Amino acid sequence: MRIAHALAILSLGITLGCTNKQPAQNGDAKAAPVATPPGGSPALLNPELAKEKAPDVYRVRLETTKGNVVLELHRAWSPEGADRFYNLVKAGFYENVAFFRAIDNFMVQFGMHGEPSVQKAWNAYPIPDDPAGQSNKRGYITFAMRGPSTRTTQVFINYKDNGMLDSMGFTPFGEVVEGMEVVDSFYKGYGEGAPKGKGPDQMLLTREGNAYLERDFPELDWLKKAVLLEG
Repeated sequence: MRIAHALAILSLGITLGCTNKQPAQNGDAKAAPVATPPGGSPALLNPELAKEKAPDVYRVRLETTKGNVVLELHRAWSPEGADRFYNLVKAGFYENVAFFRAIDNFMVQFGMHGEPSVQKAWNAYPIPDDPAGQSNKRGYITFAMRGPSTRTTQVFINYKDNGMLDSMGFTPFGEVVEGMEVVDSFYKGYGEGAPKGKGPDQMLLTREGNAYLERDFPELDWLKKAVLLEG
C-alpha cells in the first residue's frame, strides 16, 4: 500500500510510457466536448501575454459535467500559483478540459488543454516555485509538478488531507468553497494514469488532445469552462 501511494504522489506531474487502450462504448457513453480551437485569446498560444498580477483574493466558478464548483484563490498562499491560474482562466484555457486523473481517497487532477498546440505552448513556460505555506487539506487546490520549478497548467483538488505532499513542494493556492460534493462525484473508475494504471497516458494526451480521451476514456467528467467571478 505504501509503495502504491508513493507512486501516485510521484506521478503528479507528466508521466511517461504507453497507455492501455480501451475501446469506446456505444450507447450510454459520454461524448467529450470539442477542444477550444486556438485563436479565442492570443494568450492561448503566447503565454508571454498572460502575466497579469492576480487580486489578493478572487473566486472562480468551474462549470462541470456534474455541476458547478466555486474556488476561492489566495495570492498570499502562493503568489506564482495564484497569478498563473488567474491568467489561465482569463485566457479561456480551462474550457473543455477533462478531469483526467481521479484517484479515490487521494485527489482529482485536470488542466491539460484539448488542443495540442495550446498545451505545448504553455508547457514551455513553467513558473517558479512558491514557499511552502498552506497544507494540502481536503478541498484545497494545488498545482501539479514533476520537480522544482515545473508547474505549468495542471492542478489537482485534494479528496482528503494530503499533508505528506507539503514537504515535496506542492503548495496550495486556494480551496473549494462551494460544490465539494460535485468534486467528490467525478468518475474515478480509470484510476491512476498509464503506465502505472489504466487511466489516460499524459504523453498521448499532450500529443492527441481531446480526441484521444473521447476515443479511449468515454466515462471521464469534464470542465466545460472556468469563469472568473468579479467582486
